[in-house]
Order: sequence, then structure tokens, then C-alpha cells
Amino acid sequence: MSTDREHEITRAFVSIANSMAEGADVVDLLSGLTSDCARLLDIASAGLLLADGRGVLHVLAASSERTRDLEIFQLQRDEGPCLDCFHTGQRVSVDDLRLETKRWPQFVTAATAAGFAAVHALPMRLRGTTLGALNLFGDKAGALAPDDLDLARALAHVASIALVTDKAASDTETLNQQLQTALTSRVAIEQAKGVLAQLGSLDMDQAFAILRRYARDHNARLSEVAQQLVSRKLAKQVLDHSMTGHRVAGELR
Repeated sequence: MSTDREHEITRAFVSIANSMAEGADVVDLLSGLTSDCARLLDIASAGLLLADGRGVLHVLAASSERTRDLEIFQLQRDEGPCLDCFHTGQRVSVDDLRLETKRWPQFVTAATAAGFAAVHALPMRLRGTTLGALNLFGDKAGALAPDDLDLARALAHVASIALVTDKAASDTETLNQQLQTALTSRVAIEQAKGVLAQLGSLDMDQAFAILRRYARDHNARLSEVAQQLVSRKLAKQVLDHSMTGHRVAGELR
């Protein structure tokens, strides 16, 4: 492993640890985690599925819009490796999607059309409870290297820990409340992305980058900024900030 990659991995875990210690917005934290997966692992993109109190899966985070769309597709079709991973609680690795057309015909067609050639899904577990799945999408066929797989497992564990505290893990009602809060926040964020995309003539990835940077620059929770933006209280301020903020402009280039 190169020294530069070691430093990048260290920075990623330090950032996650700091966010958890400071009580950061869990959706923001896990969105960053999927982006870290895409940046640090030999994959193209990553997504994260979370189950609600009834065991129904939802898309909580994704490193790109095409990944989010594919995750939603497999949930709608009730077919795909990520669902199998969650239901079995075991890792599902598909090194070449073209070989799995009989197993997941609709998913394979959609995934290859989106430019993906491999998928690796890892369960997110806490004390025997499967909370969701961390899904890694590759744009070329092939297995994950052992080091990448170990790192992906570690990130999946971090995602699980970020969702619930030790106390909540033994309290089913509290656990379900926290998971539902995360899912509700995700809905508000998706709505806010749509508002920004429409008002600023942006694509959804650009809209999310602007939303997230605004929240961080103003030391505000991502979900709260999203709620205010959906109610049109912050739309102009967020767009103005994106035009004047140097760091946001850099992200969009």
C-alpha cells in the first residue's frame, strides 16, 4: 500500500471519528462514507441501504446519482445482490455481472446499462442484527483485492456504529426511532436536491455537493438545511453561497 493511500485512509477515518464525536448528521456522515469508498477502493461508486423498523430497505446514501437510481431500481424490482446480502446477512460478491443474468435478469440489465460490471455487497451488522448493506459498484469486471475488501468491511462496521449507539443497540424502540429519523432526513435531502437542481439548472450530484457544503460552512445539520430549503426559506441563500464559495465552485468543476 502506498504512503499516499495510507494517509488518505487515515484522514477518512479521522474525519468519520470526529464527525461521530461531534454528533454530526448521520445522513451527511454516511454520504461522506460512500464517497470515501469510491475514492479509496478500486470501485467506481458506492451506495448504502438501510432497513426501517419493519425490515423494509431504503436508500440512505450514495456516492453518485446513477448509483442511487440503481439502488432504487433493485428495491422496486425486489431483485439484486444488495438485497440478497441484506436478507442473508452474508457478503455477496459478483466479479462479472454478465455471468449472473439468470440470477438477477432485471438488475443485471439495469446495472450494465448504467456502466457497472461488478458489484460487491457487504452486510452492515451490529450485535447480530443486520441493519442494511454497503454496496460497491465497479465499472470493470474483477474481484476486490484483499486489502480493499478488509477496508470495505471496516467502513461497513463504521457505518453500523454511526447509526446506533451502544445503548440504542439494546433498545429496540430507540433503535427503530433512530433508523426512522435517518430515513426521514434522507427524504428531505432528496427533495432539497430537487429544489436546487430546478432553481439552479444543476444536475442532482451538483445540487447535493452545494447542499452539503452549505451545511458544513454554516456549521448546520444537513437535514435541517434541507428542510429549510424545501420550505423555500433558504433556497436563494444556498444558491448565492454556491456562486461565491470557492470550495463549492471547486467541487463543481
